[in-house]
Amino acid sequence: MEQTLSDLHPNPGWEDTQLQATDMVGKHCILELYDCDPARLDDEAFLRTTITTAAKRAGATLLNLITHSFEPQGVTGLALLAESHISIHTWPESGYAAVDVFTCGDHTMPEQACAVLRDELRAQRHALRSFRRETPAAVADTVREPIQLPG
Repeated sequence: MEQTLSDLHPNPGWEDTQLQATDMVGKHCILELYDCDPARLDDEAFLRTTITTAAKRAGATLLNLITHSFEPQGVTGLALLAESHISIHTWPESGYAAVDVFTCGDHTMPEQACAVLRDELRAQRHALRSFRRETPAAVADTVREPIQLPG
């Protein structure tokens, strides 16, 4: 019988402990893209546009986007979101991209960001791992107040 992501434990390998998570903080997706279009993997401007579209499709708020193009090839991009981040690292010579999407809040859909990146980079194969980030019970039940900074 084939398993789907919904059949799997949200945090494989975690044992039931006193610090068992009780409240979802957000969702984290790790995406591996294989056999992508090498030209798109090496196009910094294209990746900036694609990351921006991915953030919007996820329902996230883009605060800042920084990218860097490497010589002889490859691009790294990091999108700072109000809800967390999207990062991508590309290896055009291998047709490969490593993507990390973490979003907080119930209104975001990080899998949608992953779908945009997969489709726009024309990945022939991909692997997506998705898991919930949760607040440990020891923290979830305490009242958290903003810290007072000196000055």
